[in-house]
Amino acid sequence: MIYTAKPKTIRVMFTPFRDGLQSLFGGKARTDDLIPSLEASAAAGIRHFEFGGGARYQAPYFYCGEDPFECMDKIRAAVGPEADLQILTRSVSGVTLTTQRLEALSLQARMMAKHGTTWDRNFDYMNDVDNLVATGKPIIEAGMHHQVVVALMGLPFQSNKVHTPAFYIDVVRRLLERDIRVDSICMKDASGTTDPKTVYETAKGIRKLLPEGTPLWFHTHDTASMAVACYMAAIEGGADGIDLAVRPMASGTSQPDVRSMWHALKGTGYSLDVDHTKMDEIESLLTEGLKDYKFNPVTTTPDARVVNFPMPGGAIGPNVHMMDQAGILDKYGDVLAEFPVVVEAGGAWTSVTPGSQQYWLQAFNNVLHGRWKKIEAGYGKAVLGYFGRPPLDPDPEVVKVASEQLEMPPFDGDPLEAAPDSLGPAKKALEERNLPVTDENIFLVAAAIVPGKDMELNEGIRLLTGRPKIALPIKEKEAPVEPKAAAPAPAAAPGVLTSPVTTECEVVEGGVKRRFKITVGPPGGAEVPAPAPAPATPAATGGEAVPVCSPFEGKVEVVEIKVKVGDPVTSGDVVAAVEAMKAKHDVKAPATGKVATVEVSLGAEVSGADPLLTIRP
Repeated sequence: MIYTAKPKTIRVMFTPFRDGLQSLFGGKARTDDLIPSLEASAAAGIRHFEFGGGARYQAPYFYCGEDPFECMDKIRAAVGPEADLQILTRSVSGVTLTTQRLEALSLQARMMAKHGTTWDRNFDYMNDVDNLVATGKPIIEAGMHHQVVVALMGLPFQSNKVHTPAFYIDVVRRLLERDIRVDSICMKDASGTTDPKTVYETAKGIRKLLPEGTPLWFHTHDTASMAVACYMAAIEGGADGIDLAVRPMASGTSQPDVRSMWHALKGTGYSLDVDHTKMDEIESLLTEGLKDYKFNPVTTTPDARVVNFPMPGGAIGPNVHMMDQAGILDKYGDVLAEFPVVVEAGGAWTSVTPGSQQYWLQAFNNVLHGRWKKIEAGYGKAVLGYFGRPPLDPDPEVVKVASEQLEMPPFDGDPLEAAPDSLGPAKKALEERNLPVTDENIFLVAAAIVPGKDMELNEGIRLLTGRPKIALPIKEKEAPVEPKAAAPAPAAAPGVLTSPVTTECEVVEGGVKRRFKITVGPPGGAEVPAPAPAPATPAATGGEAVPVCSPFEGKVEVVEIKVKVGDPVTSGDVVAAVEAMKAKHDVKAPATGKVATVEVSLGAEVSGADPLLTIRP
């Protein structure tokens, strides 16, 4: 049992308004729904909040129709000028999912500081010290507190080389030897899979390395129900601060509730710098603000299986929601089972974003297409070295396949120098559409650029042109029940079917929506003459048009149409693409012929029963 004879107060960063939101439903919440609980939190004396970065930077304009910078300004106004507001950034990716040039990361740091940020927690999912040093400098230059992360993860396979206390301590040792100001260190376990002993030994070893007065923080998730035990281990090892939340944004894939931690520390000599008695009011206001939102039980329920698929809460939530929307949630277990394979083959980088998304999408591709038959672009670039150096050498065969499929050579240079320019295309896109070319707008567009994605579908452009995509997890309201009208008198002779009738219906099973076509025929035994065939028309002489549909049963977005009416196509040709799970998926022609119609436009949301186009054989 931990105990200190000399009382020590543990600092708390309050996470319900960023990590809690992201972990439990992908950050998809309107800022105004959070303001009352934020104001109450500040009034309760909380002085350190996580409020942006990570997916909570992108979520406002990707899913809520809100400008993230305006959201940050609202939160700053709600908590007052004295509170510390912290963001989470991803080293060479910043708040995006792909690598950025240093110029873009510098703009990011200036914009975050301008809009209320005082602390920047910066991690590198490879634990690449060169990346941490290079991307830490813009944070310091922008005037923010520079908190550097050593990323932790429990391995889903056996290794004594990486993800051990000695490995993590060495990362910090090498960092402190470099010419970079470090204001604090955070041990960050995004998946909640590190065991308490490893947490304790790591904290103890890092504490010995840190200069006097340098705070040591620990962050984890309660996905495997180990968070309180790991927090206590970190505190015993010398941690000065931890991250906590409050219901309904606590536990499950989020952080523990303040009240749980307060209770666990009773009689130990340690206490928290937040008042646990104020949590009831904050919880009540949060619950009221989010009363119209629906939570997926997969993200709110602890899941011990996570120790074998180290996914962070901030990734489980969004991916579950996307799989549910695409109608493929039944494959969730298969994707999880593939995790140990993709982790070991990739080189055991940690499962913080974008590493978690790379692992997830490659495991998803392995399930959907066959192992290594389709290399996900981010995963492939990671094994090839374009995000930095993985902790272990990736599987040579996977490196070879990735290089061939992506048509990219292995790379051992600086990821920042190899990154594509995002600011130039963003500025050009704004100018072409006569939109204000401000630093905020440039960054909004640049942070949403995905290679190969049409700029008209860029979330920044969509927001600024007044057509954002709204995808909030709002409960469906039940329609009022209308009183039944009296049944009409029966006709003299009830009608009978004289030919088959086809209709569609939607079935919901286990939270998964499926759409079916149903044909109802004449009553059994009825002698119904077949209708005379309609005279052939010139348009029909080529045979009945064949619909081309999305490979996913649920809703996905059309991101590419590669053909037009009249184009010849061969069965198996890629004729369109849809986006599911934040990745592009090809739609192939099921028949040979000519394109008869194109039924959708870019950006349209379709399901598996909706034709994208038709082909006439």
